[in-house]
Amino acid sequence: MPDSQTFPRLTSLAHGGGCGCKLAPNVLADLLSEMPLSLGHANLIVDAGTSDDAAVYRVNDTTALVATTDFFTPIVDDPHTFGRIAATNALSDVFAMGATPIFCLAIVGMPIGKIAPETIRAILAGGRSVAEAAGAPIAGGHSIDAAEPIYGLVALGTAHPDHLLLNANAQSGDVLILGKPLGIGIYSAALKREILSPAEYEEMVASTTRLNTPGTELAALSGVHAATDVTGFGLLGHASEMARGSGLHLILEKDKVPVFSGARAHAAAGVRTGASARNWESVSALVQGDLNEMDRDILCDPQTSGGLLVSCAPYAARAVLDVFAKHGHAGAAIIGRVEDGPAGVHIR
Repeated sequence: MPDSQTFPRLTSLAHGGGCGCKLAPNVLADLLSEMPLSLGHANLIVDAGTSDDAAVYRVNDTTALVATTDFFTPIVDDPHTFGRIAATNALSDVFAMGATPIFCLAIVGMPIGKIAPETIRAILAGGRSVAEAAGAPIAGGHSIDAAEPIYGLVALGTAHPDHLLLNANAQSGDVLILGKPLGIGIYSAALKREILSPAEYEEMVASTTRLNTPGTELAALSGVHAATDVTGFGLLGHASEMARGSGLHLILEKDKVPVFSGARAHAAAGVRTGASARNWESVSALVQGDLNEMDRDILCDPQTSGGLLVSCAPYAARAVLDVFAKHGHAGAAIIGRVEDGPAGVHIR
């Protein structure tokens, strides 16, 4: 590890951290508004048009290739932990599609001269440890000298074309289940201000390094229709994508949404990320309900390596919760339902 008196904290080298660095949904939509989609290619069965978590290419009648990429700046100062979090987050999109990861490529941008070689090695080692645990070894990658430290993965997986968990497949009458508590963005903001307690830090790391492996198993369960992972756009942002994709109305019970207790306390004290306000601005036209400022900050809080949001038939809910628990996601909870109606989200 480098001498902290010689080299600055990792988080101090970045203007933002984790998935809080993502472009706001409305900004991204504007930038891509004149970009043609690619579904004219017969075997490209999922592209960016449905706001799903990964692109999908049909290889044959029983195999589809799922491809995604994700990278960001440090959310923590420990380099090995940063690598683990970034890799867990990148692989999440494969699991969210119901696929099995097969291999990865690394994306590396480091401010050479401002960061010790030992630190870069530790970041790479952290990412490799997670990829190997997921059964998706890092086979190569690309690196550049960058102004800020950036690390992530291209993650590839396979799935049966008929068993993909797509945003558009949510059905009226489904219940909604969230796999991890919210509050990672608030915790990361508190960490930057050096007011995050050791217990809260451990809670943050444990959540952000817990792979969303339930997704692969859930794809094979009868009654599981759709899934997405809740990351930089916050719960409301990703729920809105599911609502738009399916053309249905999502009802969220805000008192049932799991939130880290420490994150609630920090939010009550005014700790928030800049991304939460941008996220709210992007989705407010699609959201109904009586929300105070703290509710908005929590429900729009950018999650780094957040949980899966699953839409399933009521009869499948118990089995879904059991799968989450088996994979170590003890905080999974039913948070709402899907109804007919205009595409959007209603908070109750």
